[in-house]
Formats: sequence, C-alpha cells, structure tokens
Amino acid sequence: MGKPGRPRTYPDSFRERAVRLVWEWRDSRGITTGGIAEVARQLNINRETLRKWVVDEEVVEGNRPGVPAGTKARIAELERENKELRRANEILKSAAAFFGAELDRQPKK
Repeated sequence: MGKPGRPRTYPDSFRERAVRLVWEWRDSRGITTGGIAEVARQLNINRETLRKWVVDEEVVEGNRPGVPAGTKARIAELERENKELRRANEILKSAAAFFGAELDRQPKK
C-alpha cells in the first residue's frame, strides 16, 4: 500500500473503465445516481477519486454544468502566465519612460 495522502496516478483507460462501470451500475438498476462507493470498493480506489472522475465526465458529456478539470487547470495556468506578462509589460513601460526622460535631459552637442 502507498503512503497516506500521496496521490496515485491512474492510466486514462482505467479511469474511463471505472466511470463506465458506475454508469453501467446505474443503468442496470434504472437510476441516475449512486454506485460510486460500490464500484470504488470493487476497484480498490478512493470513492472520492471516483466521484470526481464521474462528475468530470458528466461535465464533459454535457450532462452536468461546469468546467472540466483539465480545462480548469489550463485556465489557471493561463491566468498565471497572463499575470506575469502584465508585470513584465509594466516593468518595460517604466524602463522606457525612464530612458526616454534620460535622453531628453542629455545636453545636445
């Protein structure tokens, strides 16, 4: 068994199979919720992990409102990059203003 609190990564194929098993569990019973705890126990994975996978897949499929997890991560990455670029732009503007003023002060020969 791994260290407590240490995230395990699963192949995409395993994740897709686990989500499909939850949907099949629901379909076989004619319900639209549940099955996560039972399927998670059968696959020996954390039920919260499986719940997040199911929710994310429902968002991707358009059956639930929201933004998929991968898209959220990409948006956060782009926001960080945008913030850094704005900061760099402000530095460059300040430098340009400083050097422009310095050139105006130099005596002409």
